Amino acid sequence: MKLGFVTAILEDENFEQVVDFAAEQKFRCLETACWPVGKAERRYAGVTHIDVDTLDPKRAGEILAYCGEKGIEIATLAYYPNVLEADPVRREEIISHLKKVILAADRLGVGMVTTFIGRVQNATVEENLKVVAQVWPEILKAAEASNVRIAIENCPMLFGADQWPGGQNLFTSPANWDRIFEILPSEYLGITYDPSHFVWQMMDYIEPIYKYKDKIFHVHIKDIKLYPEKLKRTGTLAYPLEYMSPKLPGLGDVDWGKYMSALTDIGYDGYICLEIEDKAFEKTKKDVYNSLILSKRYIENFLID
Repeated sequence: MKLGFVTAILEDENFEQVVDFAAEQKFRCLETACWPVGKAERRYAGVTHIDVDTLDPKRAGEILAYCGEKGIEIATLAYYPNVLEADPVRREEIISHLKKVILAADRLGVGMVTTFIGRVQNATVEENLKVVAQVWPEILKAAEASNVRIAIENCPMLFGADQWPGGQNLFTSPANWDRIFEILPSEYLGITYDPSHFVWQMMDYIEPIYKYKDKIFHVHIKDIKLYPEKLKRTGTLAYPLEYMSPKLPGLGDVDWGKYMSALTDIGYDGYICLEIEDKAFEKTKKDVYNSLILSKRYIENFLID
């Protein structure tokens, strides 16, 4: 397995600076943020380390040469919007950019794009599945034409009032995965597996690793801490951030020994990327850098280079 990180956490650095840090700390890969240039719509989004709108052959060559010089691989290009945005104009803008990210991955020789399925957050699961069937075949056709796999993270994108009631990503559980894979039976569609989201949904995060081993394209390393006292008071129907918080690996409730053991059981040897969203490590830029250094140090207990 090759350890890297999602670059969105280093939002103030340019691409070369991110690569420099990764090389200095002996990371092996990057999940590289590719949002449109502009203001972020939410936390950990809106970060542009590779601008796909201006990625001509010259810039692509520069990126690849710099990564080669530093010994860093681009694991995936990352763009995590709500692809099923209810507003049709906004949805088309998002899909258009996602297709550009797919083309950019092809141009850079990167075989994967990481994203969300999306969700019309005020619609039912059944209604959303119909929208998936309408929207996603065209996107997958573009991915197949570019020989780029699409890995969907299992984050519900339901944290506070802005995403209430249904969240902004339907790809939340094995039950929904089965429905979506049945609608979209493409070899180019798979999973970005993140155990933390199973924890706060009170789900088993180990067994699905075995069942979906052929669909796990990419892996996120992020922890979640549940607060039992808060959960007893609010219940699971509260905004999730009222009873849980994202943490660095080892500081939450994921059993990383069991998780990494299951990945080795299935022979997973791809990219694993730290996704840092721990607010306890955001007071200063040094805190942010330390969050990556500490996380790397912890996860390396389970890795052999």
